[in-house]
Amino acid sequence: MSSYIILPFNFKYSGDTVLMVNQAGEWLTISRNDFDKFHSYKLEAEDECYKRLKAKHFLTITEEKEQVLGLLAIKLRTRKAFAECSPNLHMIVATLRCNCLCKYCHASSIDMSAKQYDMGWETARKTIDLIFQSPSDDIKIEYQGGEPLLNWDIVKESILYAKFVNKIARKNLSFVICTNLMQISKEQIDFFKKHSIEISTSLDGPKQLHDTNRKSRIFESSYDKFIENSKLVRDCAPLLTITKTNINKLRSVIDTYVELGYNTIFLRALNPYGNAIKNKSELDYSTEEFISAYKDALQYIIELNKKGIDFVECYTALFLTRILTPFSTGFVDLQSPSGAGLSGVIYNYDGKVYPADEARMLARMGDDYFCLGTVNEKFSEIFNGQIMHSIVKNSCVETMPVCSECVYQQYCGADVIRNYLETKDLMGDRRKSGFCRKNKMVLDYIFYLLNQNDEQIMDIFWSWVTRRPYGEMKLEKNQRQTC
Repeated sequence: MSSYIILPFNFKYSGDTVLMVNQAGEWLTISRNDFDKFHSYKLEAEDECYKRLKAKHFLTITEEKEQVLGLLAIKLRTRKAFAECSPNLHMIVATLRCNCLCKYCHASSIDMSAKQYDMGWETARKTIDLIFQSPSDDIKIEYQGGEPLLNWDIVKESILYAKFVNKIARKNLSFVICTNLMQISKEQIDFFKKHSIEISTSLDGPKQLHDTNRKSRIFESSYDKFIENSKLVRDCAPLLTITKTNINKLRSVIDTYVELGYNTIFLRALNPYGNAIKNKSELDYSTEEFISAYKDALQYIIELNKKGIDFVECYTALFLTRILTPFSTGFVDLQSPSGAGLSGVIYNYDGKVYPADEARMLARMGDDYFCLGTVNEKFSEIFNGQIMHSIVKNSCVETMPVCSECVYQQYCGADVIRNYLETKDLMGDRRKSGFCRKNKMVLDYIFYLLNQNDEQIMDIFWSWVTRRPYGEMKLEKNQRQTC
């Protein structure tokens, strides 16, 4: 019997192979035969599998144990570094009013005339003051709604005020406006350019699909207005919501994105909040339907890249970053403990503070459980309260039932707000969790592609992780081979 020490890992059988992932996120796929030898201490030092497992820190020898454990600890600290930080994404709900009436509106926006749902200046000023109490060196302020541009004066003045405060604070300050682009003026566009403000918007596909899901309250076609105004802000990044109306037409949706000059898409499943619940029978689909559509869309995107069209699927890219690098992505839903309140926070129009956008959506549905406090309180009081402690305590997948044994533990996260919505318990029930089932099936497919080890696909994936165009990387690779 060989003399080696087996280090902690999780695993999953898949046919004749076994996927193994250790506590630092390192992974290997080996044969069942080699796996049986490994855990029976029958591998020999000269075996190729032994060398692979040793290199990836699944096993070690007594003489190297302390050094290897130190390396694993460094990798784990890197992966969990976000947990030591204060929120750097600060979302401000400028108004609940909206000029669109989206069938799936998660925020439950309201009619344009209801100005009582606008944030006032006193609340906006206190919100900015509270944001700058964050110890984080990086501050990103993102304006949401409703349609935030309907409360333009407050958006503009709060941005100017934040820049004024930052003259003393000296943070790395940036801004994002989430807008449907229905009503945008030259004054606003000039302001965005002057202050380097990013634009985030929404696009659900070609005209018929977009207009079906995202009806305008004031124009005949929200799509036509989107096209007209998106030409004025070319650097905007659209976000897709997948519903029953477009789930079987994702190739057409992707073609629309490409034709309009966009090079990314986020295959985002429907969330169970607001109007998406009211219109569930019209919009919803099963997890299996989503995965089938996701696989087809991802294959189509890979083929586009092979043809020289640089195009990224962002959800896959998030997982790939977690799988292929030791770094966290900053994506709240894929963090353990949850990034809700740790990485991001949202300030409602009325001054209430919530740990995530979904929490304020839940409040719009009548449940204010996740309210952390108001902008009248101190930063330390809000972020060191009972709710934040409960979120952290109940969202560490390493200690959660089922998650603690899952092979994908190091790549996934916990959605405490959705757990609470579905079960009234922050930890939730993994056996019934659509979030859990979806992520497992997505990761199954990603690892299926990784294990094929197709050179072109791997180059495409690495281009997504490194955020470099595949065509540029391919050219460099060809030049190196020629030399």
